[in-house]
Amino acid sequence: MAASKVLSGARVVLPTGTVPDGRIAVTGTRIAERADASAETVDVTGHWLVPGFVDLHNHGGGGASFSGTAEEALTAVRAHRLHGTTTVVASTVTDDLDVLARQAGLLAELAEQGDIAGIHFEGPFISPCRKGAHSESLLRDPDPAQVRKLIEAARGRARMVTLATELPGGVDSVRLLAEHGVIAAIGHTDATYEQTVAAIDAGATVATHLFNAMPQLGHRAPGPVAALLEDERVTVELINDGTHLHPASLQLAFHHAGAGRVALITDAMDAAGGGDGRYMLGPLEVEVVEGVARLVEGGSIAGSTLTLDRAFRRAVTLDRLPVEDVVAALSANPAKLLGVYDRVGSLEPGKDADLVLLDEEFGLKGVMRRGEWVVDPQLG
Repeated sequence: MAASKVLSGARVVLPTGTVPDGRIAVTGTRIAERADASAETVDVTGHWLVPGFVDLHNHGGGGASFSGTAEEALTAVRAHRLHGTTTVVASTVTDDLDVLARQAGLLAELAEQGDIAGIHFEGPFISPCRKGAHSESLLRDPDPAQVRKLIEAARGRARMVTLATELPGGVDSVRLLAEHGVIAAIGHTDATYEQTVAAIDAGATVATHLFNAMPQLGHRAPGPVAALLEDERVTVELINDGTHLHPASLQLAFHHAGAGRVALITDAMDAAGGGDGRYMLGPLEVEVVEGVARLVEGGSIAGSTLTLDRAFRRAVTLDRLPVEDVVAALSANPAKLLGVYDRVGSLEPGKDADLVLLDEEFGLKGVMRRGEWVVDPQLG
């Protein structure tokens, strides 16, 4: 069992606000009301303590993906833990349905072990004209029977399915997912404003990487962006890597949706936490140049090489967003969406001792998961 410890002196970001000279007590794997008499005290004065990050949308990292073997998936999990992501949903990429069903079974085992928080199927039920880095020959309409096949293969561990809900069967599939407690996410879509509203009314609650892989906001054809931003029932994913979004688009989303409806995600692929070079994203070859991943054939942006510590630092230092709003977008909001906020997503007694230590410039200096240091504190 993890040893008891007290982290003292940091600016601690709590759901109620930031405590300037705060302390967090950890007993075993959980945050405690008070410290044990034998607890080790760690002075983290001059730092920030924030909850461990929760990534809703992540395809891999550290040179490995969630579309490979169990060991490759664990390599990706470990790579993102080093950057503060203590809870991660494993995202698949479009493939043959039987291949995805087999992968769902493998990932379900990792979810049962507590290594991942569940499975997100991004594709194959998406629009060919907004396919991004998905193989067009493998795309299909969201037939509810086929959607059901995937979620059943996940053995109760499916957390989200991204669909182009304007396609035949789209709205019925949204209803099916809602009935099974699986998040229906609108993305890789060519839907109109009206079609998007219909899908939200049917139960869709997430915008998959808002602005990306969907029609742009127009003055006569507002499209899905307006519908997703205006509806209080929808959480919008944003990829804050400086490539996927202009800073003004990020500001627009935070301003219009409000900090309580934004989830900052990575949409990371294998190269996250790695370097430039050639990688695979599902069946497609990707080249990473200066940290930007694009398909070798066609040049479409192919996920990202982002890690959530970089997303945090960028949001606070470049986008000038309040620290508390960024913490909500990286931890509390996705945890609530996944239904795990009783365990993770904030620094409160009784919850898992998942936390990230940042310096005054918001550089990562330590990561704890369930009371154990994943990245030892760097306090020098």
